[in-house]
Amino acid sequence: MSNPGPRAARIEQTLTAAFAPASLAIVDESARHAGHAERVGLADGETHFNVTLVSARFAGMNRVARSRAVHEALDAEFREGLHALSLKLSAPDE
Repeated sequence: MSNPGPRAARIEQTLTAAFAPASLAIVDESARHAGHAERVGLADGETHFNVTLVSARFAGMNRVARSRAVHEALDAEFREGLHALSLKLSAPDE
């Protein structure tokens, strides 16, 4: 991730600490949702992200459990204005 904003950097730090990823890509897609955040009462910018995460921690977990684990790890960010995540989560052998 080049030149991440402060929320993107925190997301990267949080997911790295929680999942020890084999790979992690975070893309800020907030610009694609311009004005949407403001309509729901959020400051514009760093509200929508696409996350691709490969972690051994996901082995044996179904898609819902994986998503739930990521959302739980990022709970503080959701409480502070993170609005949406598009997730692609997998174990290394998938």
